[in-house]
Amino acid sequence: MDVAGALQTITTDAERGNMVFPTHAEIALRVRRLIDDPDCSIEQLSKLISAEPLLAARVVAIANSVAYNLSGRTTTDLRSAISRLGFNTLRTLAVAVVVGQMQGLAQTPEHRAIAARLWEHTAHVAALARVIARRITHQDPEAAFFAGIVHEVGGFYLIARAAAFPGLLESDLDSWIGDREAQVGRCVLRALEVPESVQEAMETLWGGYLAMPAESLGDTLLLAGRLTTIESPLAELSGLGRQGVEADIDLLVDGEELSSILADSAEEVASLIAALKG
Repeated sequence: MDVAGALQTITTDAERGNMVFPTHAEIALRVRRLIDDPDCSIEQLSKLISAEPLLAARVVAIANSVAYNLSGRTTTDLRSAISRLGFNTLRTLAVAVVVGQMQGLAQTPEHRAIAARLWEHTAHVAALARVIARRITHQDPEAAFFAGIVHEVGGFYLIARAAAFPGLLESDLDSWIGDREAQVGRCVLRALEVPESVQEAMETLWGGYLAMPAESLGDTLLLAGRLTTIESPLAELSGLGRQGVEADIDLLVDGEELSSILADSAEEVASLIAALKG
């Protein structure tokens, strides 16, 4: 298997814009564009979101999660759920549905299993990033949540294309992590109209340098990635694993403080993961 040649072809196609997204991606992007309209109303959003049942279900589920349902009152009404979440969170959920459904673009059962594991990893990192932003790096939690959702979009694109290169995902992917991952990721992020601030955070993530103390949105992503207990299957295939992670974290955050933060937020993280995964 010519892994380098296959990855070069996949990268070149992405840079040419030869990308396929799930059929409902356009509705999700329309939701994001409507939210950016200063005249946007909850009524308009509710009508548009109702046209995509999966997105509507995710909106209600997240609104009822521990992270957003502070009153403890369950809602089944889409308009009430939209009001509770706010427009920033809706932007995230619209893209979350697209990213989550990119699993379905995998062509074989084996590749779909890898994509499912990657989505599980993604959901866990996103939920952790939201907590870390609020408790450690003092970034916008919703921006961190969004960044976590999109941080593996290049990987999903790779899996979707893998059927054209038999044996690719059974090979050593050490040449994917780094420049290739970043090149493809940038193309997918642009296609999904991801905000520039999040794209900048992704550059920090791809660079792999975690600042001390961790302060930026990119640092938030890196720390969430180091703390997750659910490894990316693509990182495993690259042979990188989780070596040295504990040492990195000990240098950045006091161990007792970190344990306290994670324990206090465990229910919040679990509820967000469950709502995202559906």
